[in-house]
Amino acid sequence: MGTVAKALSLLNYFSPDQTEIGQSDLARLSGMNKATVYRMMSELQGAGFVEQGENDRAYMLGPQVLHLAALREASVPILSVSRRILRDLSDETGETTHVSLGHEDRVQTLSHAYSPQHATRVAMDDAQVVTYHGTSSGLAILAYSDPDFIDTVLSRPLTSHTSETITETDRIRADLDRFRASGMAQTVGSFELEVHSHAVPVFGPDQRPIGGLAVAAPTSRMTPELQTKIQDALRRAGQTLTHRIGGRAPASYPQEVAD
Repeated sequence: MGTVAKALSLLNYFSPDQTEIGQSDLARLSGMNKATVYRMMSELQGAGFVEQGENDRAYMLGPQVLHLAALREASVPILSVSRRILRDLSDETGETTHVSLGHEDRVQTLSHAYSPQHATRVAMDDAQVVTYHGTSSGLAILAYSDPDFIDTVLSRPLTSHTSETITETDRIRADLDRFRASGMAQTVGSFELEVHSHAVPVFGPDQRPIGGLAVAAPTSRMTPELQTKIQDALRRAGQTLTHRIGGRAPASYPQEVAD
């Protein structure tokens, strides 16, 4: 990883639950020494990516991040478009829905919606960073990615998030073949135990997957009837989201889910 990439990687530790982080915590989280963290954060601060409050040594995200986020939203308005789709999908299924974007080495949750139908539900965080192999969203994206990208992702160390996480590359590739054939990925307890998740890819104008749209439910509530409802609603919602951001599914993407 180059110097610029290392510096920018420090921004990944900010989240809705941790909007301010001190130098010592950044060093601990990143595994870098304090001198390196200080130098990189000073450069990021000079470029406007982070800032410090008055008389406070903790860092927070700076205005340049908002500027780039606005440019991203203007070019691929998936955030604003997805909000209504997430709400409708959550109302229809009665479960937690979320949309994520795929990056070079991670998948990041962009937005989510809860259903008021159940007191027990799968909790989500916007800007949560997850793995390709451990989540239905990541696997849905991976299933329709270029073979070289799949090879790159699977060549990295694969973290076991739970006892149910599949880290054997042969098994993952077999799952990707199945997901590609059905157009939908599934995981059960892979990232969080007791969570059954379904996801479909969201495609950009070049017919490549840019993200995933998912429905997550407690495994205790996943009856065959609910599974069918989620799959039907999720397929329609994924096609709608792809269409509304100006994307196109490849010809190989199935229009019907096989029984």
